[in-house]
Amino acid sequence: MYNIDKLYEAVAKKGVVCVGLDTSPSYLPAAVLKNAVSGAAAVLDYNKAVIDATFDVCACYKAQIAYYEALGLEGLSAYAETVRYIRRKAGLVIADIKRGDIADTAQQYALAHFAGEFEADFVTLSPYMGVDSFEPWLRYAKSAGKGAFALMRTSNKGMRDFEYQELKNGGRLYHAVGDRLSDLAADNTGVYGYGAFGAVVGCTEREEAVEIRRKYAHLFFLIPGYGAQGGAADDAAALLQNGNGGVVNASRSILKAWMADGGGPNQMDTRKAAETARNEAVRMRDAIREAVERKKGAP
Repeated sequence: MYNIDKLYEAVAKKGVVCVGLDTSPSYLPAAVLKNAVSGAAAVLDYNKAVIDATFDVCACYKAQIAYYEALGLEGLSAYAETVRYIRRKAGLVIADIKRGDIADTAQQYALAHFAGEFEADFVTLSPYMGVDSFEPWLRYAKSAGKGAFALMRTSNKGMRDFEYQELKNGGRLYHAVGDRLSDLAADNTGVYGYGAFGAVVGCTEREEAVEIRRKYAHLFFLIPGYGAQGGAADDAAALLQNGNGGVVNASRSILKAWMADGGGPNQMDTRKAAETARNEAVRMRDAIREAVERKKGAP
């Protein structure tokens, strides 16, 4: 069984929410930071509290490594422990590392993030050095069920700089990425019909989302752009198939939900802040479920 099959089952059981642990010390209540020995320690404690509070209402977690690299060696230790904590609870974690190198260098990256101190269940990859940059990662898919999400059509404003370049044979550059991922899916298909490697597809362009979902039916999507980047529940639902086939990531809207709770940064402790994160994850999950039902009922 591939990890993508486990993710499909987690979505079926818990919903499509992927909690993004892109955790900056600036996202934490002042009282939490005051009582911590360091910013990295506070981040780790908050991550664990959020994981415990949301574990039964989200399909997976995504840890963006840049937030931890910015905190130095102690931050990378917090990253590694965050990933281990999720996996010890039998949860699924996506290492958002966006690697895209080739040959021996890619092998070392794959070793670090699929077998080493930073071992995760999935990674994010950049495809623009070519399909050979996937090969070291694919070996772990075949031997250990690991998975990946390659950048296809993202949710940032600059996506049009390259991803939208027209191809001389028709389509856009992101279509070429999707086509090659579909080829990989044909050779590495899980029990639910999705390839071991999926695609990152943002939910900020709904009309395109419908076409992308139809064209790439065998690709599981990691869907950014929800919440802080402007994507709504109906936008996310357009990229799902019967409520599955993707996970929808939200980071700041969940991690910083306590800021809208009214308790104030000096009165908000870690437990209370994590409870507000859970409430936001539930609200997001339910909103997307309702959007999926509206999609089913649409003509």
